[in-house]
Amino acid sequence: MRYFVELAYNGKAYHGWQNQPDAISVQETLEKALFTLLQVETPVVGAGRTDAGVHATQYFAHFDAQDLFDLKNFIYKLNSVLPPDIAVYDLFKVTDQAHARFGAVSRSYQYHIILRKDPFRFDAAHFVKNHLDMKKMNRAAAKLMNYIDFKSFSKSKSDVKTYNCVITHAEWKKEGDKLVFYITADRFLRNMVRAIVGTLLDIGLDKISEDKFDEIIESRDRQNAGTSVPAKGLYLTEIEYPTSILIK
Repeated sequence: MRYFVELAYNGKAYHGWQNQPDAISVQETLEKALFTLLQVETPVVGAGRTDAGVHATQYFAHFDAQDLFDLKNFIYKLNSVLPPDIAVYDLFKVTDQAHARFGAVSRSYQYHIILRKDPFRFDAAHFVKNHLDMKKMNRAAAKLMNYIDFKSFSKSKSDVKTYNCVITHAEWKKEGDKLVFYITADRFLRNMVRAIVGTLLDIGLDKISEDKFDEIIESRDRQNAGTSVPAKGLYLTEIEYPTSILIK
């Protein structure tokens, strides 16, 4: 039987979601917890990669197991053996064809910028001390919806068949003493959000013009885009799936 697990994690201690040969990952940690409870190797397939240090307030993965019967009790046990920086929120049965990665129809991220030095948020957001022109940043962000090829913001030498992504929302919002960048798309390339944010910050700091942003995207050259911002400010916040995958 196939199950979807909904979880969240603080990525500070992990080398991303995906298993790594010489570094601890969220995937490995979850698989070890499942082995502790089920006493059988249980591979977990995640909704996609997140870079080292990136957080997720909502993440989904799937695994196959015998009928778990009492799902609420299993969630309780799973949280008991997982470290405090990973939390399981839900567990539900899905169709055998449901796939956490390929079945997702959209993903949403947030990037958090703090505008003053804060000892309590330094490892959860990116501090920018200089004034940012949010109007310019938002005008540039809106241009993302005019394009589908985002090779300029992809990690170099990425092993992908296409650089096409459909971005449906990209916007900066001021929330108290913090700026938050919201972005939603059907898929994302490796390092894409952090590279986009870094380039938009260059516009907000008047290092490059808004018109230059179009040139950067159309160049399909990562070297023309801005520096990737630190992973600590990036959060995967929502993944959507068709309701047809659920078994009621």
